[in-house]
Amino acid sequence: MANKLQQTIALQTKISPQQIQMIKLLELPTVQLEERIKREIEDNIVLEEDVEAQQDGDNQQEKISVDDYIGKEDDTPSYKARINNFSKDDKQRPVYITEGRSLGESLIEQLRFRSLTDEEFIVAAYIVGSIDDDGYLRRDLQSLSDDLAFTRGMEVTTVELERILAIIHSLEPAGIGARSLQECLLLQMRREPIDSPTKRLAYKILNSYFEPFTKKHYEKLMARLGIDEESFRAAIEHIRSLSPKPGNLYSEGGIDATPYIVPDFLLDTSDGTMRLTLNSAGVPDVRISRRYRDMIRDMVAPDGTVKAEDREALQFVKSKIDSAKWFISAIKQRHDTLMRTMQTILDFQREYFVDGDKSRLRPMILKDIADLTGLDVSTISRVVNSKYIQTPFGIILLKSLFSEGMQTSSGEEVSSHEIKKILQDCIDNEDKRHPLTDENLMDILNDKGYRIARRTVAKYREMLDIPVARMRKQI
Repeated sequence: MANKLQQTIALQTKISPQQIQMIKLLELPTVQLEERIKREIEDNIVLEEDVEAQQDGDNQQEKISVDDYIGKEDDTPSYKARINNFSKDDKQRPVYITEGRSLGESLIEQLRFRSLTDEEFIVAAYIVGSIDDDGYLRRDLQSLSDDLAFTRGMEVTTVELERILAIIHSLEPAGIGARSLQECLLLQMRREPIDSPTKRLAYKILNSYFEPFTKKHYEKLMARLGIDEESFRAAIEHIRSLSPKPGNLYSEGGIDATPYIVPDFLLDTSDGTMRLTLNSAGVPDVRISRRYRDMIRDMVAPDGTVKAEDREALQFVKSKIDSAKWFISAIKQRHDTLMRTMQTILDFQREYFVDGDKSRLRPMILKDIADLTGLDVSTISRVVNSKYIQTPFGIILLKSLFSEGMQTSSGEEVSSHEIKKILQDCIDNEDKRHPLTDENLMDILNDKGYRIARRTVAKYREMLDIPVARMRKQI
């Protein structure tokens, strides 16, 4: 067969680099947008923060003196004048009295008071370093023995590691260094005197009947132990008083691990109307530096000619200005797209945004908002991804407002949030001795007119982090 050339015509869609950058800007939450703008200012010499615009916004605020409210002859204590001397924009940060120590540092310090040889102390410190934040030793002793051999050149048997681990088990807090939940609870019980029938029964359950206990086979346990319900309930209450995660009992005063969410939208309903704004606090305004505009004017002669030695510099500055203009335009387009989409969601779910009752959420998918805004579904997806709105009833993740709809027996379309709320109410009010199974919940929903299958009930129950009926059983 001979090779031959052939021409074909085909249409291809290619995304320009500017469009890719626009998509990335649209996806960014407020905090990351602030970082992105500051990085662009560093990369593009003609961009600068518009400080004048920020100052104008600050000057528009009315200056109010405290003297307007507190007269000269007023004997109000001074602390009452200071108590509200804070802006609503001030960040509330936790104040720690001491810096605190980590759990590992506390354990190492306790080991120093034990009679250990230098080699034993090194091994004990290595085991402590393998304990996680919950206080558990998740690695097996053979792995630790191998690591000590490779990293420290120390030949330590598992029997020796077991002996040193027993020393760590005697440290505070009780239960530290356990390799399982059962061992953790037993270590805590061994620290206290087992001097009552309740404690002896609790220890026996943990030591000999832990598996049926975790599976909540209460009737079988009571029959096997030959005890009444009251004694069994007292033993369970004592077991529940123990800590399943002893590492959490140790306070690390200098660490604040609580995640901090910065909302992208702000909803104000204080005057009876819904006012939606984009949260731009911390996001700098940018502009093209006047210095470089003037530089171009100086390089270009009145007749439009440019000196040969200035052409390269002029081309460089013009390219940077074009890039800056596009970036400023992209930021404005992002603002318009976000506000347009969020306003449409607000109008679509207006009943929900009145008081935050999830049962009032209407079924809503991405295509519904895309059709109303005239934007593409992928654009709506990027807008709501990782974005939050601050409302009078809390900070809401936008993606949580979207849900599939289903029809009732009367033909009315309801949101899955409404069904989840009914499931939650049914489980909250159930008889814990005889919890409702998925089959029972399906029957309740069907009686209320919601046509739903048992597997769908199980799916919604798992989404609510609710265990199966057997695991919810209490006595």
